[in-house]
Amino acid sequence: MRRIQKYSIKLTAELKQRLLSWAQQFEEVVWLDSNDYEQTHGSFSAILAVDAFTAVKTDYSNAFASLDEYQQKTNDWLFGYLTYDLKNAVENLESKNLDGLDFPDLYFFQPKKVFLFSEDEVTMQYLNMVDDELESDWQEISNFKTSEISQPEPETIKIRLRTSKDSYFEKVNEMLRHICRGDIYEANFCQEFFSKDVKINPLKSYLHLNEISKPPFATFLKFDKHYALCASPERYLKKTGSRVVSQPIKGTAKRLDNPSEDKKMIEMLSQDPKERSENIMITDLVRNDLSKIAEKGSVKVDELCKISSFEQVHQMISTISCRVSSEVSPVEIIRNSFPMGSMTGAPKISAMKIIEELEDAKRGLYSGAMGYFTPNGDFDFNVIIRSILYNEAAKYVSYSVGGAITAKSIPENEYEECLIKAKAMREVLES
Repeated sequence: MRRIQKYSIKLTAELKQRLLSWAQQFEEVVWLDSNDYEQTHGSFSAILAVDAFTAVKTDYSNAFASLDEYQQKTNDWLFGYLTYDLKNAVENLESKNLDGLDFPDLYFFQPKKVFLFSEDEVTMQYLNMVDDELESDWQEISNFKTSEISQPEPETIKIRLRTSKDSYFEKVNEMLRHICRGDIYEANFCQEFFSKDVKINPLKSYLHLNEISKPPFATFLKFDKHYALCASPERYLKKTGSRVVSQPIKGTAKRLDNPSEDKKMIEMLSQDPKERSENIMITDLVRNDLSKIAEKGSVKVDELCKISSFEQVHQMISTISCRVSSEVSPVEIIRNSFPMGSMTGAPKISAMKIIEELEDAKRGLYSGAMGYFTPNGDFDFNVIIRSILYNEAAKYVSYSVGGAITAKSIPENEYEECLIKAKAMREVLES
């Protein structure tokens, strides 16, 4: 049971920083921020969850069954993540590439304290064991000075490439040969940028990343010594009652400073045959995934190839929805569509096998999903892209970027798109 208390409050940038600074005292922290981005399917302006009462942490073997049991027995708020490598629990696949980050494959926790923000109100939900701290916590947050959080001296960080530029071109050309042979139609090929033996200030880095990106699915995640600083523009999957919605992104164009030129870039992206074909192929893949658990005849495409603009890039986004019977568990819905089509390819299993062969690093949390379950079994998860991942104990920091390779792909253009996507993370780490 939870004690619930509401306060009228405007969620300002200053309050966000106070909340996150106050939250650093806990071992488990998840902060989800919409950045006031207008979206049809949003539920909250922001959510903060801290301090685990119970948790589930596991590798990929039997991961979905463990999460399913945990979610149904708990019937409470749960926050956490699913790494890309849970693909090995869904299909007969493996992950043998280098892993410098060492995140557990799956981690979810039941927080003692949850803060749900709307535009002008916060609802605090505290488990009974800590409900006597509710008023004092809010008073402490209201008066919290962010300078109270220790700030280590910044280090000079040298970003290294896991995959050299020449090797990237060779691997993309190999993927194109797979496409020519008919092994796949499309695959998302990614590369890692990393630095070893470094210390960063995770909160300061997240605030910087969020400031320059302002995405609708921003996330700050802290589990002990593991951190994810996420500026994702993409929703993976959301369930509200019997309705399930997926919003894959495929298609990218850079933002331009000149408004008229920027508008032309939007028009070019919307009409680009390669970008549209990428998006439509993944839309079909998502429709197929959802059809496994949907009520018959309920899968539909609500929006196809819609252009949305963010601080760094324009993106092409489609929206696919369906209805699901109450007999299908929330975790089963996720399992049948995981990993998300936008980060794999088509056909899905073949694409994932080729991705594993050609990429040089284990994806881990990158291209997985972070989000939450509500007490009534609804959920909302993002796609972990445009993110800095950090293992404080190993002193290893990393970000990865990628793009869809199709028959029309030009390796040089794909590489340039990767650099555009990597710009914000690199700026944060090297500034």
